[in-house]
Parts: sequence; structure tokens; C-alpha cells
Amino acid sequence: MATSWCLRWGVSRAGGWLLPSRARYPRRTLHKQVDGAEFQSIYSLDKLYPESKGAETAWRVPEGVKQANDDIPIDRLTITYCRSSGPGGQNVNKVNSKAEVRFHLATADWIAEPVRQKIALTHKNKINRAGELILTSECSRYQFRNLASCLQKIRDIITQASQTPKEPSKEDAALWKIRIENSNRERLRQKRINSAIKTSRRVDVD
Repeated sequence: MATSWCLRWGVSRAGGWLLPSRARYPRRTLHKQVDGAEFQSIYSLDKLYPESKGAETAWRVPEGVKQANDDIPIDRLTITYCRSSGPGGQNVNKVNSKAEVRFHLATADWIAEPVRQKIALTHKNKINRAGELILTSECSRYQFRNLASCLQKIRDIITQASQTPKEPSKEDAALWKIRIENSNRERLRQKRINSAIKTSRRVDVD
């Protein structure tokens, strides 16, 4: 027992002489940032939408720039963040990562009037009593990704509402008429069968 203790004590003493000192090998700093440089995430809005850079905010359209037809004026939107129930682990309990974007649909003059009317009919479950269209996203643990997802949802809604329905051909119209007639004929047949079953259950009382 004493021999083993002496052996461990000797190894620990010799290790201090054999191992190099920390002063000779200073700890290296990883990812050193250049002085005067500003770090920006790859999910920042100015990188997701480089065409919408501004002086005050990264998502405001600068003055003098012609707005595209499919561009969304961010200054007309109300953007808020809250706690998310999506991915992120314990991070969702600390950071407001869920994005919520809303705007008043009736006064959104950057959308054509027929498109707004179609959106109001097809997405009425997303419009509150104040007439605001509300879109949320919590698919990611990053705020900027969720915000980009909400903006993409707005674009998809506008694109779907802007599409005009195709006129059916004569063959399709005739086929659709035949299907409706067959469906009505089958409905009436089932109705007669149910009526006969109920009639047979009646008991005649003399």
C-alpha cells in the first residue's frame, strides 16, 4: 500500500517537470474578430432580403427605389415576437423566437382589390375582428427564419389569389355534368331504400 502511494506521488511530481508550462504555450483565441468589424448572422434580414436595405432598419425599403410588384412593404406590417412551442430545446423558454406578422387587409393598397377580396374569402379564418390578416411561424429556432417564413406565406397567398381559374373545356364540362347526374341518381336511390326500410318497420294497429 505504501509502495503504490509513493509511486503515485513520484509520478505526480515528475509530471510537473515533464509537462510544458502554460506560459510557454498560451491559450489560442478562436474566431478572433477583426477590430472595427461588426458581426452579422447569416439569417439577418439584410442578407435574406438584400434588395430591402435601409438607413434606419435593415428591412425598410430605401427612398428613391422603385418597388417591385411582388415586394412586401415591411413598414406596413406589424411584426411581433413571442415564446415558441417549436424547435429549439430549452432555448424556446428564453428567447422570443416565434414570429407573428399582421396587416390590415382592407387598407393594403399594395395588393390589388380583386386579390384582396379573394384573400378575404379563402383565408377568413386568419382574419380577426379588426380586419387584420395574421400569419405566424415557429418552424425554426431563429427569429429571422420565422420572419422570412411569414413573408413567404404572404407571397404564396397573394400568388394563389392572383391566379385566374381556367375555363373548363367542352369535354370536361360534359363529364362533370354526367358525374353530377349520376351522383343525384344514386342519392335518390339510397333515399328510396331508406324510406322503404322505415315503412317496413311500422306496425299497423287495428
